[in-house]
Amino acid sequence: MAGVLGIDAAWTEKEPSGVALIEGSQGRWHCVAVTPSYDSFLALAERTPVDWTTKTRGALPDVGRLVAVAETLLGGRRLTVVTVDMPLSTEPITERREADAAISRAYGGRGAAVHSPSSERPGVISDQLTRDFAASGFPLATGDTSIGTPHRLVEVYPHPALMTLSGASYRLPYKVSRSRRYWPDSTPVERRANLINQFRSILSSLKNEVDGIHLKPPSATGAISTSGLKRYEDSLDALVCAWVGAKYLEGDAVAYGDHTAAIWVP
Repeated sequence: MAGVLGIDAAWTEKEPSGVALIEGSQGRWHCVAVTPSYDSFLALAERTPVDWTTKTRGALPDVGRLVAVAETLLGGRRLTVVTVDMPLSTEPITERREADAAISRAYGGRGAAVHSPSSERPGVISDQLTRDFAASGFPLATGDTSIGTPHRLVEVYPHPALMTLSGASYRLPYKVSRSRRYWPDSTPVERRANLINQFRSILSSLKNEVDGIHLKPPSATGAISTSGLKRYEDSLDALVCAWVGAKYLEGDAVAYGDHTAAIWVP
């Protein structure tokens, strides 16, 4: 039985990061936990349920505690893979990587080119995350890593993964911060409803792959803040990250990159 920890990692310590944990093998996966922040995930160790109405806060990840809590939730079994949506590398990141260029070549025409990382963003957060997970027994998987190798830190990118998951030909419009660009002629209420409908569609696709997902998007007719919507977006991205880890372990993913870094896509 494998365990995959998926993290939708914020590029700054001011923004929260979604976290999801799944377990299983060979197409039979079950959701153990999904939360909108590091704090809410760590609190599960004390059996504190997620409060989806409370504003989440950003924080630097405490990797040792994240791994320990994940393994507690797995019943004491060792975590198998950690997947993270953030530029990672075995070398300091100062500019666009081959992994970024390769993904953009493959998916740019479908709306899923990547932002160029720099020494400032994600900068030290990425460096620390890579070092801390390596120290916890999860060195970074690069383009030289054999697919399915356990106990690795695996960089993922939800946009192309979601296209594979849903069968969509173009990047899905579900990012809260881009809703005005998606639907420039719609009212705020209409844009909010459109986002929630996208969340539901993504969740439906995920439930075809992972059992036991109890995340429930808010009502499209209710009042919810932008930050409230972002909690669900981050949590969905974390679930997608975890699902990519499952595909990696099943040998059903491709590495885009080189010997220093790779982005894995189903």
